[in-house]
Amino acid sequence: MEESRSKKSFKNIVSGIGNKILTIVLGFLARTIFIQILSVDYLGINSLFTDILSMLSMVDLGFNTAIVFSLYKPLANNDKKNIAALMQFYKNIYNIIAISVAIIGICLVPFLDYIVNVDKAIPNLELYYLLSLANVVISYLFVYKTSILTADQKNYIVLNITSIISTLKTILQIIFLVLFKSYTVYLLLGILSNFICNFWASNKAKKMYPYIQNKEILPKKEKRLIFNNIKSIFIYKVSSLLLTASDNTIISILLGTSIVGYYSNYLMLNTQIVAIITIFFSSLTASIGNLVIKETYERRYLVFESMQSISFILCGIIVTCYAVLVNDFITIWLGKEFVFDNIIVMATALNLYLSCILQPLWVYREATGLYMRTKFIMLLAAIINILLSIILGKIMGLAGILFASAIARLSTYIWYEPKLLFNIFFKRKVGSFYAGILKNFCLVLVIYMGMNQLIGKVHTIDIYSFCLKMACSSVIVSLMFLLVYRKTEGFKLIMQRLKSIKRT
Repeated sequence: MEESRSKKSFKNIVSGIGNKILTIVLGFLARTIFIQILSVDYLGINSLFTDILSMLSMVDLGFNTAIVFSLYKPLANNDKKNIAALMQFYKNIYNIIAISVAIIGICLVPFLDYIVNVDKAIPNLELYYLLSLANVVISYLFVYKTSILTADQKNYIVLNITSIISTLKTILQIIFLVLFKSYTVYLLLGILSNFICNFWASNKAKKMYPYIQNKEILPKKEKRLIFNNIKSIFIYKVSSLLLTASDNTIISILLGTSIVGYYSNYLMLNTQIVAIITIFFSSLTASIGNLVIKETYERRYLVFESMQSISFILCGIIVTCYAVLVNDFITIWLGKEFVFDNIIVMATALNLYLSCILQPLWVYREATGLYMRTKFIMLLAAIINILLSIILGKIMGLAGILFASAIARLSTYIWYEPKLLFNIFFKRKVGSFYAGILKNFCLVLVIYMGMNQLIGKVHTIDIYSFCLKMACSSVIVSLMFLLVYRKTEGFKLIMQRLKSIKRT
């Protein structure tokens, strides 16, 4: 049984990383063609509508997590009747969600002119928005069935299907953009691929678990328990979404939708970097959950300390190299006109750092259910972010909006969540954690300034010179961080893993 779970986990990790790398490559390719064929205004609209619809989709936040969580026990007990009842219950819930999102989304159509801020009017704006809305609504029609694959540690099946459909979608979107130069066709292909992907994955789930089609009724007691869990998850997830998805809307209203298009290139890069790091750390969540139940406070802390020192090394290297190289990358990829000033780059790097460095904390948060206790601090962070973004956005422009996000995080959950974790699950003071973060941040700052003087001012003229600059930067920065953290538990753990791989 243990070996089977390990194999499933390994497949999930490999499929997750493989899918993410493929998504990154296809994303950069599609975006390059998109900008060349259409304009940065269309890119801004695409990013803006994505964020608006993400906020609309908050009505389902908590249900997907609740589905997977509620399926663990009946799957372990092979309770097919309960599983079928849960699936029928969630089918009804998701049908209601789909209708609600569609109605709310349509009600926003009259306000599009106030949200979209462009110098030149874009025709068919309402059509583009409604097609984007349709893409979201369609995703709710079958998605509940695939949750059983996730709960049964077979999410790699969904990821493999997603990889195939995403590849075909991107190829077709590029071909049709070149042939017809139509944003409408681009969106229609997205809707079609989303439908096929969800339909295929849900059919796979039906074949593997045919009993989920049985008409069973979930007891009222279980429904109440699920809704109680959803309340806490919902508040936390909505707050997280408001914290991350409100920036583009504020940027569009205050600075213009075209700025959203320029910023979305940096945001896309940041998001993909964080996603890859998250795959690595989130794969440990189930193990940490077991650790918290079975092991002593001291053992829990030692494992956390090892994970945190790994985070210090990885995030230090990644963020420093990002700050040094990102403008060169954007220049080679899209051109100098898409490059931001250093102050904006620093703001994006700071937000990237805060998203990376706290990954071990977030793994423990999910494994221990700590989000139940921290949901309102996240809501406070979201409110502070929106208010500060408006104020600083008017004073400093884009940099102000981005720094507002960092300030909102630093003033709320970044200091509060570690305090709770250390007090409840480690039974020790949190000062060492804050000191470690501060030391790492100062180290990133010092190494960045040194690298900026040493390599940062070297201009790249093509992809070959950029790759050479990236290789030199990566090697130098990696050596510096490994030298500083060579005696930490995290570094020792990395070396042990490397030696074991070499022996096998």
